Amino acid sequence: MSQTDSFIEEVTEEVRRDRLFALIKKWGWVAVLVVLLIVGGAAYNEYRKASIKAEAESFGDVLLAGIEANDAGATLATVPTANPEQTAIAGQLAAADALSGGNSEFGLAQLDKVIATEGAPAVYVALAELKRALALPPETPVEERSAAFEALAAPGAPFQPLAEEQLALIAVETGKPEEAITILRGLLDSANITAGLQRRASELIVALGGNLAEAQ
Repeated sequence: MSQTDSFIEEVTEEVRRDRLFALIKKWGWVAVLVVLLIVGGAAYNEYRKASIKAEAESFGDVLLAGIEANDAGATLATVPTANPEQTAIAGQLAAADALSGGNSEFGLAQLDKVIATEGAPAVYVALAELKRALALPPETPVEERSAAFEALAAPGAPFQPLAEEQLALIAVETGKPEEAITILRGLLDSANITAGLQRRASELIVALGGNLAEAQ
C-alpha cells in the first residue's frame, strides 16, 4: 500500500470516527433512555408481582380470620376488599356460612350481592346464581325454580350440566319422568359431564325405568 493510500485510509477512518461521535452526541440519549425504560420496566414488573402476592396473602389471612370468627357469615360479609374478585370470594364464603347455619335470608342476600358486583369474574357470578337457585326455599313456586335453572342451563354456561340435573329433578318432582329421562340422556351425551354427575344421571335413569343402552 502506497503512502497516499495509507493517508487516505487514515483520513477516512478519522472522518468515520468523527461522524460516530457526532451521532453519539446527538442520539446517545435515546440509547440511554431505552436502557432506562428496559431496566425500569423490569423493576416495576417485579414490584407489581410482589405487591399482588402480598395483597393476596393479606386477603387470605383476613378470610381465614373471618372463617374462624364466632359469626363467620357476618364477619366475612364486612371484609375489606380491593377488587371485584375479592368481593365475590368474600361474598361466596359469607353466603356459604349463612346457608349452612340455616340463615337462608342472609345467605341469599350475600349471593345477590355477588351477582350484582360489577366487574366480578363471570364464573363467580354464575356460581352465585347456581347456589342461589339451589338455596331457594321449598315453598318457592316450581316455575320460579325452573326459570332459575333454565337460565343456567344455556349452552356453554359454566355450570350447564349441574343446572340440567336440577331441571331433571324438578321434572321428576312434578310427575314428568319421561322429560327427566330425556334431560338425563342429554347429560350423558355431554362432553363436560363429570364422573360423579354421570353416575347420578345413570342411576336416576334406571330408577325412573329408563334404559341406559338408549343413552349411549
